[in-house]
Amino acid sequence: MRRWLVSLLLALALPAHAELWGFVDGSGVAHFASRQLDARYKPVLGSVGMQRVPGKTDAGLALLNWLDIAPEVKAVQPWVREAAEKHGVDADLLKAVIAVESGYQRNAVSPRGATGLMQITPETASRYATPADAARLIEPRINIHTGARMLADLLRRFGRIDAALAAWNAGEGAVRRAGNRVPDIEETQAHVHLVLELYWALLQQSQPARAQRVTLHP
Repeated sequence: MRRWLVSLLLALALPAHAELWGFVDGSGVAHFASRQLDARYKPVLGSVGMQRVPGKTDAGLALLNWLDIAPEVKAVQPWVREAAEKHGVDADLLKAVIAVESGYQRNAVSPRGATGLMQITPETASRYATPADAARLIEPRINIHTGARMLADLLRRFGRIDAALAAWNAGEGAVRRAGNRVPDIEETQAHVHLVLELYWALLQQSQPARAQRVTLHP
């Protein structure tokens, strides 16, 4: 695992909370409940996917500030929002995946040939990108859309954010063998934990700004 990812893991660990579901409606009202009241409610925190390391309280403000001001992050946010809207994936989740996968280094290439912001492998490209786009995966917009398409598919297949992220990292077969849960693979568990912790921190930051008022439901 990259050294900066280890630092990120330590910085973003948050205390345990109860399960929480929520959504922001078209009028800018944030709705939260302790259970999924209807299909609009998505998991925000708790056993539905948000896993915690007890005893940690630092929410990684330095990293969040960097994500707000870094030129390389700001440059691709229009494409993140575009892909999120087109493929039905939360933009903050895409933002967290990109941060963990590549640190927003658009030219990143892994030893196994995964490329770009979302580290798309050739196998993923053959499944989720057109042949023309597969030849241009290093381009940020194409890379983000391909990754968003894959993540949306995994979320539909597994119905859980943590399982979808585990399938992203370890493959769908490993998750199915683990009963559609995060398999007992250290690298995969660390990857899922990192993305979820960062995703929750981003939600904490963005939900108040996106909502004009908050409605809590029993």
